[in-house]
Amino acid sequence: MGHWLQRNIIEPGKLPLLLALGAFVLTFVITRVITRLIRAGKGPFGNVRAGGLHIHHVIPGVVLTVAGGFGAVASRQGVGCGVFAVLFGVGAGLVLDEFALILHLDDVYWTEQGRKSVEVVVITAALVGLVLAGFAPFGVNGLSSDELHNRGAVVASVAVNFLFSLLALSKGKARTAIFGVVVPLIAMVGALRLARPGSPWARRFYRRRPRARAKAGLRAYHHDRRWAALSRRAQDWIGGRPDPQPTRLPDRR
Repeated sequence: MGHWLQRNIIEPGKLPLLLALGAFVLTFVITRVITRLIRAGKGPFGNVRAGGLHIHHVIPGVVLTVAGGFGAVASRQGVGCGVFAVLFGVGAGLVLDEFALILHLDDVYWTEQGRKSVEVVVITAALVGLVLAGFAPFGVNGLSSDELHNRGAVVASVAVNFLFSLLALSKGKARTAIFGVVVPLIAMVGALRLARPGSPWARRFYRRRPRARAKAGLRAYHHDRRWAALSRRAQDWIGGRPDPQPTRLPDRR
């Protein structure tokens, strides 16, 4: 089955990556379904506890990621490589589903901060999907065979594309910079457009340019107004709606 897939559907050597991606996405979906059932008090599922301590699923996720990663490196090819790729995908799905917990060092799974986990999972799946589709980091896939044999051309291409991604990141466009690593045109667009307010680029270069500051703020406002609500609805549909934030009473001191 694996040989048939490699001959007819995917490029040679990419089957382990496909298995890892499938296991990653499936694990995330199953995990979110189970946690939403636990939250709603439905089904036979419940939180795992040991001695009164809540064992988050990031713990087995780390174990599976380490085992799958080292196992894949050791086996390199054959059935074993596919098995370890699946283990790695399952572990990565469990770990990134609680990415926000690792970032904040707090149980923020059902809070606004917990949305970061869903966003990171979606971005990771999209990037791996692009690699499976034939894209290579920093535009190497766009080079001809003669250019690939020329080390100088490869280094120059990687350096230029890396610079575009770095510029996009400095302008406060993290998603654009990340996807620009795989699709350089995206990073180029992000690097050429105005920076977001509060970004390192804006603080450094817009400090004495009030017109650029105002234009950047207006553009960011319209962008967020157009896409923020849609993004939040998509995150709620995928990962579940966060708990409502408690209303704070004004300080009367």
